[in-house]
Amino acid sequence: MVKILFFSFIWACGFGKQIKQEKVRMLKKKPGEDKAPKVQVSVYWFETSGSVSRRYEFEPGGYLSVKLVNDSRPVYHRVVESFLNKFFPSGYPYSVNEGYLRYTQFRALQHLSSAALSVLSTQSLLFAAGLRPTPAQATAVGWILKDGMQHMGKLICSNLGARMDSEPKRWRILADVLYDLGTGLEVLSPLCPHLFLEVAGLGNFAKGMAVVAARATRLPIYSSFAKEGNLSDLYAKGEAISTLFNVVGIGVGIQLASTLCSSMQGKLVVGPLLSAVHVYSVVEEMRAAPVNTLNPQRTAMIVADFLKTGKVPSPADLRYREDLLFPGRLIEDAGHVKVGRALHKVVKPSKLHEWNEIFPEEKFVLSHGNKWTDMLLEHNATGEDALRGWLVAAYAASMQKSFHEPSANVMQDAYDKMNSMFTPFLSELRVKGWHTDRFLDGTGSRFAF
Repeated sequence: MVKILFFSFIWACGFGKQIKQEKVRMLKKKPGEDKAPKVQVSVYWFETSGSVSRRYEFEPGGYLSVKLVNDSRPVYHRVVESFLNKFFPSGYPYSVNEGYLRYTQFRALQHLSSAALSVLSTQSLLFAAGLRPTPAQATAVGWILKDGMQHMGKLICSNLGARMDSEPKRWRILADVLYDLGTGLEVLSPLCPHLFLEVAGLGNFAKGMAVVAARATRLPIYSSFAKEGNLSDLYAKGEAISTLFNVVGIGVGIQLASTLCSSMQGKLVVGPLLSAVHVYSVVEEMRAAPVNTLNPQRTAMIVADFLKTGKVPSPADLRYREDLLFPGRLIEDAGHVKVGRALHKVVKPSKLHEWNEIFPEEKFVLSHGNKWTDMLLEHNATGEDALRGWLVAAYAASMQKSFHEPSANVMQDAYDKMNSMFTPFLSELRVKGWHTDRFLDGTGSRFAF
C-alpha cells in the first residue's frame, strides 16, 4: 500500500487564510483490476474579512457552499448587509450604473405616498357610495372598485407603446400624474354622491391608463441601470422594494384615515401634499436614470456636444439635462433637426430621387427649411443612420453660418466631413455605453424606396 499526501492550496480575498491538509490513502492496483477506486477529496478553506469569518467548501457536485463561522460585527451592520442582499442587486454598487441609489430612494418614497393616497381615495369612494367603512375595509374593497372603466383606459393607452419606447421618462411622469388625477377624483367623490358612478368611473379610467404607461416604461428604465447583464436581478430587487414600501404606505394611509383624514377637510389638506410628494419623487427618479438608447432629443444633445467640444457625453452626463416634459424642442447647435414628419409634407418626389442619386447608400433624407431641417429615415434605418444624418445636418448648418449665405456644395461638404469624423465618433459612443443599433423615434413616419 502506497501513501500519497495531497495538499490543496486555495487563496482568498479576505485577510485570514487557512490551509487544510488531507491525507488520502490509495490502494495499489492489483492484477486484474480495471479501474482504481474513486476517492472524494474534501476541499475547503476559511476567509476572514474584518470581523466576519466564513467557511467555503466545494461540494461533490462542484457547487461552492458558504457557511458563516463567526460574525462579531455590531447588529446594525448585519441588518444593513441583510437589507442590501434582499433589496439591491448582487454586486451592488459595482453591478449597476450611476444613479441607481438615488433612483431607488425616490422610488421608495413614491410608492409609500402613492399607497397612502390610495387608501384615502378608496375610503372616500365608499363614503360616497353611502357606506361608512373602517380604514381596514377601505384597503380590501379597493381592488373591486378598480375594475370597470379602468380596463377601457388600459386598452386606449396600449396603442401608445412606440411613443413610450422613445420617451420612457416623460410617459412615466405622465402616468403618475394621471394616477394622481384619478385618485383625486375619487377623494372628491363624497362631495357629489349623486354623480358617484361618473366620478368613480372617470377616476378609474385615468388610473387604468396610468397603470399601462407605468408598466410599459418600467423595463427601459431598469435596462438603463443594468451594467453586467443583470436585468432580471435588477427587476426582481426593484419590485421587492416597491412591494415593501407599498405595504408601509398602506399602513401610513390607514393611520391617516383614522386620524387626520377622518373628515373631508383633512383629506383636502393631506391629499394634495401626498400627491405633490408622489410626483416630485417620480421626477427625481427619472432624472437619475441614465437611459442609453437613442431618441431625437438625446441624439440632438450628443451631436451638439460633439460639435462644440469634440467629445461624446455619456448617458449619465445627459440625464439631468433632458427636458422631461417637452422633449421635442429643437437644438440650434445640432442643426435644428426635426424627425418623423410625413414624406409627402417634406420632400417633393423629384428632390427625393435627386437625393437618392447623390447619396445612394444612405438611409436618410434631409430637407432644409426656413425654421428647421427635416430628416426622414428609411423603414430599416438604425441608430447609426440617424446619427449620420444628424451630423450632416449639423455640419451643414454650421457651414452656412460661416459662409453667411447658402452654398450650392454645402451639403456635399458637410457629408464629406461627416464621413471623415464618423468612425471615431461612433467608437466613442459605444465606449460611453450608448446603444446605436436602433433609433427610437416614436410614431414618426418612415419611408421605403
